[in-house]
Amino acid sequence: MVAQVKGRAGAAALRANEVHPEAVARWLLAVAALVVLMVFVGGITRLTESGLSITQWELVTGVIPPLNQAQWEAEFALYQQIPEYIEVTGPAGMTLADYKVIYFWEWLHRLLGRVIGLAFALPFAWFWLRGAIPKGYHARLLVLLALGGLQGVFGWWMVTSGLAQYTDVSHHRLAVHLLTALLILAMLLWTALDLLRHRGGARHARLTPLAGLVGAVLFVQLLLGAWVAGLNAGLASDSWPLMQERFVPEVDWSKGFGWALTNEPFLLHFLHRWWAWVAVAALIVLARSARMAGGRGASVAINAAVGTQIVLGIATVMTGVALWLAVLHQLVGALLVAATTWGAHNIGRRA
Repeated sequence: MVAQVKGRAGAAALRANEVHPEAVARWLLAVAALVVLMVFVGGITRLTESGLSITQWELVTGVIPPLNQAQWEAEFALYQQIPEYIEVTGPAGMTLADYKVIYFWEWLHRLLGRVIGLAFALPFAWFWLRGAIPKGYHARLLVLLALGGLQGVFGWWMVTSGLAQYTDVSHHRLAVHLLTALLILAMLLWTALDLLRHRGGARHARLTPLAGLVGAVLFVQLLLGAWVAGLNAGLASDSWPLMQERFVPEVDWSKGFGWALTNEPFLLHFLHRWWAWVAVAALIVLARSARMAGGRGASVAINAAVGTQIVLGIATVMTGVALWLAVLHQLVGALLVAATTWGAHNIGRRA
């Protein structure tokens, strides 16, 4: 009976032509949680070398995995035609049973992408038709919808880079794919936080110079992390703080500074592990500012995520990139983006 009453009350609260910023905010937070899950599964997909297991993009029929032996053998046959199998997994003795494991992670990753698309697009249309979206937010939500669609394109663009000439996907395309996901996460959270304040008549929070600077520092660290992941550069050293028993590792400069800065595994590993401390300092300043602005929760979240991320990063290196430590490192990276967005929004309220 109580559940029925609550259900009727909820339905009544969303009558047509009434603005409901809290309901829209809760929906965006739910989508943000799905994006974090997507980043987590994406990390597993990358670390298990599963990303090239499905060699075709079928938006609708791709939802259904192979259901019988003949279908599995057909999928495996397609995979056996790409360089990754010919040069890496085939010579290592991959069986159909092994293939099914990597297929699962790529299939799950793509399925989550479709789920997120529907979880955004359908409620968005419903809220719009019922007039529940406050004035001024429609364009922002349309941009998020477009970014979501573009993210699917980026994902396939990334996969195609590993189907013809190379045994892995382009680390540059991987970076675009991952950073776009994190940008979408930050925009979802920022918009939700704005909406939660809308009922009281508060203005949108502004991106302050401090928040912009911290965001730029964090962006560099995330970009370096994506390149390190794409190049398997985490394996360049299993010691910390030294690499190859020296502080600065040997780097191949033969192809020029620009190439080394974006492609050389030892240099990128070195930059990622030490730029992290620049990011730590910037994030601590942001956490302090958020606390002074009344955002104690955001401050605690930033500090907790930063500390956990540093420990996980060092542990990942020293264990030779143990799978679950590396996956957790990527997951906490997404949570750090979320905490940073929360803190930046807190100090942006004053502006």
